[in-house]
Amino acid sequence: MEVIVPDTSVIVDGRLTQYLRELGERVRVVVPEAVVAEIEHQANEKRAIGHVGLEELKKLREMAEKGEIELEFYGERPELWQIKRAKSGEIDNMVREVAMELKGILLTGDAVQRDVAIAKGIRVIYLEARREVRHRLEDFFDENTMSVHLKAGVVPMAKKGRPGEWRLTPLREEPLTDDEVHEIADDIVERARRDPESFIELDAEGATVVQLRNYRIVIARPPFADRIEITAVRPIKKLSIEDYHLSEKLLKRLTEKAEGILIAGAPGEGKSTFAQALAEWYSSMGKIVKTMEKPRDLQVAEEITQYTALEGKMELTGDLLLLVRPDYTIYDEMRKTRDFKIYADLRLAGVGMVGVVHATKPIDAVQRFIGRVELGMIPQIVDTVLFIKAGKVEKVLSLEYKVKVPSGMTEEDLARPVIEVRDFESGELEYEIYTYGEEISIVPVKKKGEKAPALKLAERKLRQEIKRFLPDVYTEVELVSPHRAVVYADEFDIPTIIGKKGKRITELEKKVGISIDVKSFEERAMEEGPREKIPVEIEEKKRQFVLRVSKDFAGMPIKFYAGEDYIFTATPSKKGLVKVNRNTPIGRELERIVRENLEVWASI
Repeated sequence: MEVIVPDTSVIVDGRLTQYLRELGERVRVVVPEAVVAEIEHQANEKRAIGHVGLEELKKLREMAEKGEIELEFYGERPELWQIKRAKSGEIDNMVREVAMELKGILLTGDAVQRDVAIAKGIRVIYLEARREVRHRLEDFFDENTMSVHLKAGVVPMAKKGRPGEWRLTPLREEPLTDDEVHEIADDIVERARRDPESFIELDAEGATVVQLRNYRIVIARPPFADRIEITAVRPIKKLSIEDYHLSEKLLKRLTEKAEGILIAGAPGEGKSTFAQALAEWYSSMGKIVKTMEKPRDLQVAEEITQYTALEGKMELTGDLLLLVRPDYTIYDEMRKTRDFKIYADLRLAGVGMVGVVHATKPIDAVQRFIGRVELGMIPQIVDTVLFIKAGKVEKVLSLEYKVKVPSGMTEEDLARPVIEVRDFESGELEYEIYTYGEEISIVPVKKKGEKAPALKLAERKLRQEIKRFLPDVYTEVELVSPHRAVVYADEFDIPTIIGKKGKRITELEKKVGISIDVKSFEERAMEEGPREKIPVEIEEKKRQFVLRVSKDFAGMPIKFYAGEDYIFTATPSKKGLVKVNRNTPIGRELERIVRENLEVWASI
């Protein structure tokens, strides 16, 4: 009886049982203990190939019980260090020794194992066949499917349509079973291992990331997920740069000037599709183009080399690209701080960079760099932002570094480094980025009829400082010029704000660097004149007064009046209520007002 000695490669992808069924004769299958130990280790690490291997071993046992084969486990169990060095050939060597000792035929799907066995004079059969499966991932896709979502116990779902215009559609009425999803997952892993155009990007405890041709697949298993789940994404259409109908002005910038590009947009809006088109356009112009991706899922031409994380680290990939020195690098899916720093390093080294980032607004893409690189370096790193929505280039921003007085400020001594962010097509200034105090701010430029953004920023900064100095005092701030502000407060709080001999207000003025006037809300009301009255109901309770206004004013600071006299300012609750203790200055004043039957009303 012929002795068959399989290695790990033909067990973890189902080729062994398929071969034995097609063989048509009874053989003795000897599985080395080294193979069992490696599969067990992979399964304990929650790796997909480990679970596939265990299922295959169980099928071998079933075949043996039916008398189709003889099954034996043989040899020594390897040490842990040998299992961990399996990729270096330790386990393969133990399998070859078993085949030599038993004078059997080595069954393998590994080309290196085959060649070493031939060199050592071991009989070997190299298998390329695959097992048949009832369900395959491709069965759930059609020409309009963007992604498929398969989970045990749930009806299979698919996103159908195109970026920005899709719907979630059930694919059948019956929920998927655990066996069905496991079978699909095992088939995906098997094909990725043997297909030269596919690869397993990540195989960690409970999670496997696979690039199967043009399908990007994430397999999640317990304990990482509550049940086994497969998410597969596929580009439904490949576009060229001409399909986006970009203006001549923008094409000229992308050709001649733009070398720090960000492609921004929300998930599913078509960022990666545009990145692919831009990469191939640069390549067609005779530029050397590379990509940095994890996982590698951009569908680009063969001329464009796709790099992933070298030894699991994108920093090493960046170091290698500095040696390669491409004209342009497409950095897909920038999310973490290290991604932005790598992008910045490569750009400052002279490499043209195209980064793909998630953002809900165009300016958000620029904001992702703030705090990660020095402010003054941002225009050197990023000069163009392309915002993608519903598969189209909806907006383009350009960045420029200047030393100037920010919009809305008038004094020359307030000049500072400012990053101007403009709408590229119209040239209109939309944002200014600069340092104010200790914080970096992105300030929208003043629209007609609005207060200057710089004054708004200064007001916010002043409110924060006053709140820090006077946490228990309600105030309102109005900045009337870059050097003068008015703080409004209740009459009885003004002495607290000013402090003894003006010490507190002087200290605050030094802190914020501007002159501060203090006025009462009553003074402001007199200056502004009569306002629309808001009805107020007063309810007397044993220990407090309850003032009730419409719920429409909940959360808004409103001013309360008695007759023509201002009383106080307060913010109503969600129910439109303001509660005032009787044993307070305002409570005693309200008691007098109620006793004298004066009209109480409010105003914004």
